Amino acid sequence: MRDLWRAIECIAITFFIAEFGDKTQLATVSLAAKYNSFVGVWLGSTFGMITADGLALIVGVAAGKRLPQERIKYISAGIFILFGIITLAQALLLTSTS
Repeated sequence: MRDLWRAIECIAITFFIAEFGDKTQLATVSLAAKYNSFVGVWLGSTFGMITADGLALIVGVAAGKRLPQERIKYISAGIFILFGIITLAQALLLTSTS
């Protein structure tokens, strides 16, 4: 049982660090400070995230049954590469103008 709690603790800390500075997390902290209701804001935030993730899961499964996986893989890779090129170009342009 102790190993289970250590695993849960490790996962929670990892998620906190990975999401630190995320807009959702910052909004939740701001709302908790404004309304001085940790439990209410925590429950609302958790319910909202579960609802959004559940909806994304349902849409993803439905779309995955209808869309060709091979084409999705190549389109996703192309979009990823395109964003990488755009980010690299922006970084190079910013350093050249400085």
